[in-house]
Amino acid sequence: MSGLTHLDAQGKAQMVDVGGKAVTHRVARARAIVSMQPATLQMIAEGGHKKGDVIAVARIAGIQAAKKCADLIPLCHPLMLSSVQVEIELDVADSKVIIDTLCKLDGQTGVEMEALTAASVAALTIYDMCKAVDKGMVIESIRLQEKTGGKSGDYRREHAL
Repeated sequence: MSGLTHLDAQGKAQMVDVGGKAVTHRVARARAIVSMQPATLQMIAEGGHKKGDVIAVARIAGIQAAKKCADLIPLCHPLMLSSVQVEIELDVADSKVIIDTLCKLDGQTGVEMEALTAASVAALTIYDMCKAVDKGMVIESIRLQEKTGGKSGDYRREHAL
């Protein structure tokens, strides 16, 4: 019916059978950006939030999200991740928080969804912790930056945002 791997010949949703695929080293990087008022970014940078260290909590949330991806996204395979990294940078000039994630494993399926979920949940955590002072924050540009390994080959975003 379709070239989509999560649909069978009749168009019904299915979990892809990866049992016959070779185990390869797989890596995925993703990014999310949270735009906010300069005062909100300054509060985060100075550690002045009464809820605690926004960056530390967002980093832990992102790592936990990658580990729980299969519980959150239907048809994702539960994966034995070998590494999850969440790096968070404050862009003072543009009043943004930039979240970069990296997921790795040796397995039969990719880790793109885990990297994207980590970036998304880290961004949502920043929003949740800061919404009392800045309801106008915008989570934007959640995207896959790069992936390596597997049958489909490597991918790298041409234009960084």
